[in-house]
Amino acid sequence: MRRIAAILGFVLSIPLISSQSFAGSEIPASRSISPPVGFGAACAKYGWVCHGKGGADVGDKEALRALQAVNRYVNAKVKPTEDRVTSGRSENWTLPVNNKGDCEDYALLKMKTLLDIGFPTSKLALSVVLDRRGENHLVLIARLKSGDYVLDNLAYNVKPWQRTGYTFLASQNFNSKANWQVTLAGPRASQFIKG
Repeated sequence: MRRIAAILGFVLSIPLISSQSFAGSEIPASRSISPPVGFGAACAKYGWVCHGKGGADVGDKEALRALQAVNRYVNAKVKPTEDRVTSGRSENWTLPVNNKGDCEDYALLKMKTLLDIGFPTSKLALSVVLDRRGENHLVLIARLKSGDYVLDNLAYNVKPWQRTGYTFLASQNFNSKANWQVTLAGPRASQFIKG
């Protein structure tokens, strides 16, 4: 409990960056979709990924400070390393091993850290995106009153989803954590919509 209080104290002492006050929107979601490969194993290994309740409701200003601090902390702590190196598998959703991991590992550690400091479970979701180069990538989404924000191992700052340049393909359901839904939004979304 003291650790959580210390982390919250630290987080709240960080000044809020003015660009973070951008009012955004929620990523649009439609029908259900099967979860990505690796997600089921992560749920089985870490119950908090798919289940859990609780967390304190905080205002956007305090939440953005926490998101920014956690994003920067994890990005600085973890060294980018492919799953084949850390686990010998092509796809393995796990917490970083020896401070090494890929995008899924960063996102899981950010989720766990936020949950540990009391961030509401129902306000966090994993999301599969196409990055600016068109490559598959996974990020953590935090839903605030002012919209959805992205915590990303490829970005120093937390940003509203519309400002990432990413195309969002599928996201964990905020209200039913074991389920995923289609979230076609962003610059390349129209390529995936059947006409």
